[in-house]
Amino acid sequence: MDINSDFVVPTLGKCSIDSPFNLGKLKGDQQFDFVADTERILFDDTLRNYESCIKDGIPPLTFEVAGPREKIYFDASKVKAAIVTCGGLCPGLNNVIRAIVMELHYRYGAKSIFGIKYGYQGFLPKNKFEPIMLTPDKVRDIHTQGGTILGSSRGGNDVQQIVDALERLNVNMLFTIGGDGTLHGAYEIHKEITERKLKISVIGIPKTIDNDVVFVDKTFGFETAFSLAVNAITSAQIEAEGGYNGIGLVKLMGRESGFIAANAALARSMVNFVLVPELDFDLEGPNGFLAHLEKRLKERHHAVVVIAEGIGQDWADKDLGDSKDASGNKKLFDCGTYLKDVIQKYMKERSIEHSIKYIDPSYMIRSAPAAPNDSIFCSQLGQNAVHAAMAGKTGIAIGRWHKTFTHIPISMIAGKRNKISLESPLWWNVLESTGQPMSMKN
Repeated sequence: MDINSDFVVPTLGKCSIDSPFNLGKLKGDQQFDFVADTERILFDDTLRNYESCIKDGIPPLTFEVAGPREKIYFDASKVKAAIVTCGGLCPGLNNVIRAIVMELHYRYGAKSIFGIKYGYQGFLPKNKFEPIMLTPDKVRDIHTQGGTILGSSRGGNDVQQIVDALERLNVNMLFTIGGDGTLHGAYEIHKEITERKLKISVIGIPKTIDNDVVFVDKTFGFETAFSLAVNAITSAQIEAEGGYNGIGLVKLMGRESGFIAANAALARSMVNFVLVPELDFDLEGPNGFLAHLEKRLKERHHAVVVIAEGIGQDWADKDLGDSKDASGNKKLFDCGTYLKDVIQKYMKERSIEHSIKYIDPSYMIRSAPAAPNDSIFCSQLGQNAVHAAMAGKTGIAIGRWHKTFTHIPISMIAGKRNKISLESPLWWNVLESTGQPMSMKN
């Protein structure tokens, strides 16, 4: 079977309307060109993969390139679009909303754009949340604010009622901005729309501060998150160096993936230990974390420890069981305060004079406005989401791979997690920067 078959992008039908853009069609004509559906980029661009595909006689895995098409599906004068933001807050949400509204209104001429209040809950009649009209004036300055002007929530994935609401509103394109639960919901909505034979485009914009979406090299909010996390690490460092055997402990976001912790530690090269969910380590024992922390204090009399929120969940599984939040995410045990208590107990039992300061900046980071690079990225995601919807693409998410924006079928990314490989250059960079052992297993 052709491995690319899973990456075929669904469409609503033939595109027969001329694009409103006057773009180029030839390379070298000094104009940005329309993007053809046949344009694709390699998933794995290494020589090893290329030679393997040639040897096995199979085509390499590729993604469809995003961007404006010469022919589009929707008549902009008849477009009714809806935008919804779901899940936890993340820097850049307002930026994406603004980009979608501005692109639809000014570039395509679509003027009927609804904002759905409080996530998927806003579609359910029982909640009586009225949609709001989104105009350029309404969204003009929202990119300078954190959070989302639409509000957000978890859960509410009643697919039948959501599609009923889309029909009542005569919506023909839906933009869902959210993480894994939101994307899974968007895929179910897309399937229900397909079964009802409705002409509604569903486009997802992946939102996860943890940067853990597969087939995407970066998610919006991530760069802002680890950049702001540096401030917390700096505070922890100052506190640690301010006392004899001082320990600065910082807990950052990262349910199943430690990208924020790893990148923040690299950005502030004063961290001595980084503990992430991907790393299997022992607390106790001669090669455990606590023993190495004790050694660090004896040698330098201070230490900075950065942890991701998802570590050590086996420490408390017996207490939390399989309880989940409204989005279907497993509820996390508070590894930060637990580890703080364990460190204090360990040092006290050994009569090691010490002080420990614990910092959790998570909500300050989640609610912050997007940093400049993230702001640019959010605008590009929103613009490419509109190009895809106007061309009748559906059931897809907008991603970026090898610095190229792509269309990815939501079915391929929902329910999957991107994680740090302990064999990757990123993790090796962390080990070199911190000096922590490659293994803390007994």
